[in-house]
Amino acid sequence: MSIQLYAFDTPNGRKISVALEEMGLPYDVHVVDITQGEQNAPEFLKLSPNNKIPAIVDPQGPGGAAISVFESGAILIYLAEKSGKFLPQDPRRRIAALEWLMFQMGGFGPMPGQVHHFVGLKDEAERSYGLARFMAETRRLYGVMDRRLDGRAFFADELSIADFAILGWVWRHPRHQIDLADYPQVQRWYQAMMARPAVERGFAVALRRSAAG
Repeated sequence: MSIQLYAFDTPNGRKISVALEEMGLPYDVHVVDITQGEQNAPEFLKLSPNNKIPAIVDPQGPGGAAISVFESGAILIYLAEKSGKFLPQDPRRRIAALEWLMFQMGGFGPMPGQVHHFVGLKDEAERSYGLARFMAETRRLYGVMDRRLDGRAFFADELSIADFAILGWVWRHPRHQIDLADYPQVQRWYQAMMARPAVERGFAVALRRSAAG
C-alpha cells in the first residue's frame, strides 16, 4: 500500500517528494493548497495539528498499523528508518546526518523563509530592516554550508536525509537573492544533487493543482 503524501510546492514539500523517490517508496500525492487555506481544514489538522505541510500517512506503519507523521524532519527520519536508507549506520556519520538535518530545521529554513516574507512586501519601510537582518543570517548559513562541504560530497560524507532537507531550501536560492557562485562548494553539491534521476523525479511531481483542477 502506498504512503499518502499531503504537500504543496514548497521547500518542505519538495524535500519529502525527493526523499520518497530516492528511497523507492510508493506514494500518492494529495495537494494541500496553502494559498487557499486548505492547511486549516479539520481533516488535515487531524494529520498535522500545527496546520503545516507536509504530512504523511503510512498505511503500513509500525506493527502493520497505519500511522500519520507531521513535521518534515520527523517524516524524513521515519522514512529513512522504514526504508533502511539515507540514515548512516556508522555512528559518527549518523550523528552528522542528524546534526545537519537539525541545522536545516532550526536555521536554514526559518531564516530564508523570513527573506521570502520581507522580499514580498511592497512598503520599503516594512521591508528594509527585516530584509537586511534575515538576508545577513541567510548568507551566514550558506557560508556555514560552504565550509562543511569543502572536501565532502555530502553533509554527512554519504548521501543522507540531511541532503534532502537542505536541498529543498537551496532550490529556492534565487528567491533568497543568493548567487551560488559566491558559495562554490554549495554550488557543486547542488548541481550534483539536482542531476540525480530520483531528485529530478521528486521535483517533477505535481504539488500544485492544474488550472483546470
